[in-house]
Amino acid sequence: MNAECGQVSADDKNDKEMLPFQYRESKSERLSRLPNEASAEMGSSDMESKGPELFEVGPSNDGYQMGLLIGQKFSKEIRSRLAGDLILQNQLRPFAQTPQGKQLIEALSDNNRNKFPRYWDELLGTAAGSGVSLLDVCLVSALQVVLINFRKEILPFVPKTLQVSSPESVDTIDDCSDVLVVSEDLAIAAHNEDANVALVDHIYLIKAKLQNGLVFVGYTYAGELPSCAFGFNTHGLAFTLNSVPPSEHEIMAGGIGRNFVSRDLLEATSMADALRIIHSCEVSVGHCYNLIYMPDRKILNVETTSRNRVSVREIGTTPFFHANMYLHLQVDQVQDDNSKCRQERAAVLAKTSKEDFLSILGDMGTKDTPFT
Repeated sequence: MNAECGQVSADDKNDKEMLPFQYRESKSERLSRLPNEASAEMGSSDMESKGPELFEVGPSNDGYQMGLLIGQKFSKEIRSRLAGDLILQNQLRPFAQTPQGKQLIEALSDNNRNKFPRYWDELLGTAAGSGVSLLDVCLVSALQVVLINFRKEILPFVPKTLQVSSPESVDTIDDCSDVLVVSEDLAIAAHNEDANVALVDHIYLIKAKLQNGLVFVGYTYAGELPSCAFGFNTHGLAFTLNSVPPSEHEIMAGGIGRNFVSRDLLEATSMADALRIIHSCEVSVGHCYNLIYMPDRKILNVETTSRNRVSVREIGTTPFFHANMYLHLQVDQVQDDNSKCRQERAAVLAKTSKEDFLSILGDMGTKDTPFT
């Protein structure tokens, strides 16, 4: 593959330069650095804006210890994110106090803890390290950190009486876009990461080393498992993610959370292993995975939903654009006009070079539904 899917080097000191796919700056990152840019234009000495901070942890296989170190390092960011996250404060926390909420969170906690005990310990360590207070629900103490990690699995069950209309309190499905292609001359996975405004200044990079020698890097939302966005490891496996919205009747209450699946993907040893991980999880909601395996020069687009329904599409010479809607898995889904407009706009734009792909992800040609 060319530079967009280049070889991962565990010893590279600048991990943002070793991304095995082309990454476009997120809306959250742009918003967070606007003050610095304004200062620079006015002659300030702060001429260089900062991106997400990179934190190296390990070597260790102790999930709790790894999470504890991450929580301690980013305690300020985690606590700030939780305090300002209106989805958490106005919807998840009140719902967690109801009988229905307690039952759902207990089921999610039990099922994910049993399937992924090390990652569950990592979550608890992150919460403990950050000093986040406990929120008493069901038979155990579930942390606010647990609630944000199960955000997508909980929100479909929140009563409309707890849902509010302010933009900051709405969990949007128009989160990101990807353009993929694999040909003799070009192999690119270009990704645009966007999310709720609560994540501004609440993002960091985790570089984790395990005792077996594996190293992974995950773009991480404060307080969440790495990574619900994108990541890669020294086996040459990388992925980006697209949120997809199955209809409510398609969702399985209490299933495996998407954050736990993607955390496991960071330790996948091959494309086959990544597919095994995805197929083996009884997910609650569903997700879209863009899997990149550099040794075989292969990219797969994988759409999933509950009851082990999975559709795999291998990317070839025809450029493939994916927003936040199911394209090839047959499932009832929430109609998303934003994603439909992005799909239609991408279809008419040039896609012959890396520059074209990046231009698509930053396109503003459709005023009401820009890509970024």
